[in-house]
Amino acid sequence: MGNKNKTISFRVNEDAFETLREIAEERDISLSAVFRDYVDTLVAHDGQVEVVPEHELDRLREGDETHESFPPTVEVPKSFIREHERLELEAEHLREQLEEHKGYVNYLREQLENDTGEVEEVIQLEDLDASGDEPPFKLG
Repeated sequence: MGNKNKTISFRVNEDAFETLREIAEERDISLSAVFRDYVDTLVAHDGQVEVVPEHELDRLREGDETHESFPPTVEVPKSFIREHERLELEAEHLREQLEEHKGYVNYLREQLENDTGEVEEVIQLEDLDASGDEPPFKLG
């Protein structure tokens, strides 16, 4: 049936609201997008998200024993990245081909619609044989 968006409503104090608004303006996104990003991150990490001030982030990255590495990092092999880029290029090429084919189909449809019904005279070979105006061709 598909995912339907749900609305979450809650109250924050005025100072927190102004701080959130500044964050949204700084990131050039809506206030709702700030919350959606946070919720998406929270869901993606199964609730294991820690909000950390930037000045503490460097300490956490250095491997402080009291906290796990934040933000989590994953090493991806170059071959995976190259394959992903190749597939993206191939997908783009296929999208372009699809658009060209759609354009051609639309062109053919327009030609069909513009056809006024005039059909060039069709001469059947049987009719030529029966006309009798010319003698039949003989070998020999």
